[in-house]
Amino acid sequence: MEYGVIQATGADGWKAGVRAEELGFDSIWFEDSQMVVADPFLAMATTAVKTKKIRLGTGVCIPSNRIPPSTANMLATINQLAPGRVNWGVGTGFSGRRAMGMPAIKIKDFDAYVGAVRGLIDGETVDVAIENENHKLKFLNPERGLFNTTDPIHFHIAAMGPRGRELTARHNSNWIHLYSTNELAASDIKEMNSAYAEAGLNPSDYRKSAFVLGAVVNDGEAFDSPRVKAQAGPMAAVVIHNLMETQYGDLGTGGIGDNQLMAAYHDLYDSYAPDDARYLTLHRGHALFLRDDEEPLMTGDFIKKHSFTDTVDELADKVKAMRDVGYTEVTFVILPDHMDMIDDWARVIDKVG
Repeated sequence: MEYGVIQATGADGWKAGVRAEELGFDSIWFEDSQMVVADPFLAMATTAVKTKKIRLGTGVCIPSNRIPPSTANMLATINQLAPGRVNWGVGTGFSGRRAMGMPAIKIKDFDAYVGAVRGLIDGETVDVAIENENHKLKFLNPERGLFNTTDPIHFHIAAMGPRGRELTARHNSNWIHLYSTNELAASDIKEMNSAYAEAGLNPSDYRKSAFVLGAVVNDGEAFDSPRVKAQAGPMAAVVIHNLMETQYGDLGTGGIGDNQLMAAYHDLYDSYAPDDARYLTLHRGHALFLRDDEEPLMTGDFIKKHSFTDTVDELADKVKAMRDVGYTEVTFVILPDHMDMIDDWARVIDKVG
């Protein structure tokens, strides 16, 4: 088992990378949500020159934010700074697109995008649709050493549904799972392993990373203490944010079993203006901080149930369970205003042993 951290980064995201490397973490990932946080590729580049061995990744890159040649170029450029240490995590988009009032991209478009970026990195000539026309593209002079397509760039696809898992296997990619419960994490990895096997691949050849969102509770501390609420509350609120935007469907969180809370949050959501852009308020602070209007609704019980939040001992047991079912990496969220979370997660790792 290896361990990583993922950050909704600021321009100084390299500081988290340096600290994570000092504590022995294997990777750091940076979120891609251009209306909410700083650019992940810039954070990767600055972290690359400040560190020596930690892997650097997008967690996860949203295809519609950049055309394929730009993404391939940025990956290859960072690979020049940190040879072999680049993780390209990519998904269909949640917060980064919803924060602009848009749904996740279609699987067909996602498939084409991943194939184009991978083909360019592999030195192939690829067809890419740009401005409604197909263009044949390839890197023209990679041998000049202005960027690096020689050392491996590691591909990781975030996939929660059957079509995404099939695509992950077909693209010969590693897999990212967004943690919800140990039961769901266990059943989903079985489905992913089946997808690999059906594609004629050995599932054990691929990395399976679980991204977990929450906080460490100290002994005797309440789940709604100001510290825990500030660190884990934003993660739990993501569940509600998902359920408010019914036009996009459910991402797998399901219902929350609390009609009173849902009604209260619906009242908030319905009050947001303008009516045709409620996402401008809903996604303010998404996975970063609790807005003043939603803070009273995030109870300790809700945080405990809907985020990866517990004592060190309990969290260590959950990590062990993910290890035992086959996950090769667990990646813990950290918030830019709470850098001490890195040290907290290190305590969990130490307990896992």
